[in-house]
Amino acid sequence: MSVAARLAALRADLPAGVTLVAVSKTQPAAAIREAYEAGQRDFGENYAQEWREKADALADLPELRWHFIGALQTNKVKYLAGRVAYVHTVDREELARELSRRFAQKGAVARVFVEVNTGGEASKAGCAPGEVPALAAAIRDLPSLELVGVMGIPPPEDDPRPHFRALRALRDALGVRELSMGMSGDWRVAVEEGATFVRIGSAIFGARAPRAG
Repeated sequence: MSVAARLAALRADLPAGVTLVAVSKTQPAAAIREAYEAGQRDFGENYAQEWREKADALADLPELRWHFIGALQTNKVKYLAGRVAYVHTVDREELARELSRRFAQKGAVARVFVEVNTGGEASKAGCAPGEVPALAAAIRDLPSLELVGVMGIPPPEDDPRPHFRALRALRDALGVRELSMGMSGDWRVAVEEGATFVRIGSAIFGARAPRAG
C-alpha cells in the first residue's frame, strides 16, 4: 500500500478535530515529500541533526509544519528556533528557558507541550505528574512560548488507557486544549480518551529503516 493510500485510510478513521502528525524519523526526505503531496502537512521528528537535514531538503514546501517529538538537549534548541512549529517534549524548566531565549531571538513563538512520564519509567523522558503545575507555570511566564497542551507515551507493557486518562486529567487541570498522545499501535484508544494530536509513523510509512550511525 502506498503512503497516500495509508494516509487516506487513517484520515477516514480519524475524527474531526484530531491532528495527524506523521512521524517521519529515519524516513528519507522523499517519503515526506510523497506524504506532503498526498495532503499531509504535520510531520514529527525525533533527532535534531536528522531533522535539520530534512528541513533544508524540504524548504520548498511552504505549508509543511514541523513538530519536534524527541528528547531535546538544550544545546540543540538553537537549530529549532523559528523553524519548528511545535515542541512536544518540554519536561524541565531549563529546556523551556532555552526555547524561550532562542525563539525570542528569531522573533518566533514555540507552541509547546509539557511531556509527562505517567509510568515513572527511569529510561523515559518526561516530568513526573506532580511536577506538571510548576513547569506549566514557568512556561507561561516565559516570552515566545505558548503552552498548548500535555504529551505522554504509556509504558509499552501497560494498558494505555489509564495513562491516557491521567494525561487528560492533567490537561484539564491546566486549562489547555491539546493532548498529544497515541501512536500507531494505540491511537484509537488515545482518541477515545480525548487525544487532539496523534503521532503515527509505521502505519503511514511502513516499517522504519534503521537510523544511520
